[in-house]
Amino acid sequence: MKIAFVGKGGSGKTTLSALFIRHLAAAGRPVVAVDADINQHLGPALGLTDDQAAALPSLGAHLPEIKEYLRGGNPLIRSAEEMIKTTPPGPGSRLLRIVEENPVYAACARPVALDEGSVRLMVTGAFTEEDLGVACYHSKVGAVELLLNHLLDGPDEYLVTDMTAGSDSFASGLFTRFDLTLLVAEPTRKGVSVYRQYKEYAQDFDVHLRVVGNKVQGPDDLEFLRREVGEDLYACFGQSGWVRRLERGDEPPLRELEPANREVLARLQTAADTAHGLRDPRRYSAQAVRFHLRNAESWGNAKVGTDLAAQVDPDYVLGAEQPRTAGV
Repeated sequence: MKIAFVGKGGSGKTTLSALFIRHLAAAGRPVVAVDADINQHLGPALGLTDDQAAALPSLGAHLPEIKEYLRGGNPLIRSAEEMIKTTPPGPGSRLLRIVEENPVYAACARPVALDEGSVRLMVTGAFTEEDLGVACYHSKVGAVELLLNHLLDGPDEYLVTDMTAGSDSFASGLFTRFDLTLLVAEPTRKGVSVYRQYKEYAQDFDVHLRVVGNKVQGPDDLEFLRREVGEDLYACFGQSGWVRRLERGDEPPLRELEPANREVLARLQTAADTAHGLRDPRRYSAQAVRFHLRNAESWGNAKVGTDLAAQVDPDYVLGAEQPRTAGV
């Protein structure tokens, strides 16, 4: 399952995504965690020191190697230089799996040991001095979109992405690449404003959206969220002394998390598992092609110097029965 955590800055989306990752790891599930927020806080939320988090390799810095690997023997793509962030897979492309060893993971993923289990962590990377004034957030997360377009994941396997704050992900097709989008909202007017934006933008793309209330202190907060969010409100995470300890630099064991909040994490896993059964491989592949053609016409063709529509095999469906060949 591919799960995204979104929400406004300060809503607690990174904290909740890290808690969900810890919960899955404690249950023995294989997890790839991705920090696609330019502020890069997921590593520390998983227990890394600032120095350890700063030393993580950047997906963006390895984009040429990622493209070359994923291109594989796809005859529709003449070179890795002709791949852009939306390039869809086709016959001969190399696909990624959650549980495997491959050059992309070797270069860009690092194991993170938790008090219960471990996960692989990948990060987009923060802005560098060379990026300032000339690059945008979307150029940094292009590698994430490319990886998701080439990912084959199965039941009981999870890729959890901490997205950028607000609704910036709608400037690319990244928001359609998930089985489940969990929007973290505080019980305030600002807290639910991002939900309204997400709901409006996503309604034409079959985005499976659920709202997780956070920092809910009592019945008034719960009633506010129910009134503002309606049936999309799936669960509510209360005030947590465990989280406060974590934010102070402690590393409390997950088993000490408040039982009510631990139950919220279990409910989120149920929602993710249910979403896997609702996925439509043909729709997923068609959306990838749709955004690729839009990006090609808007800027990709001019940048690469060729018609990128030729990269599309209209009959290819990611997730259809495909033989696993050497190197794939």
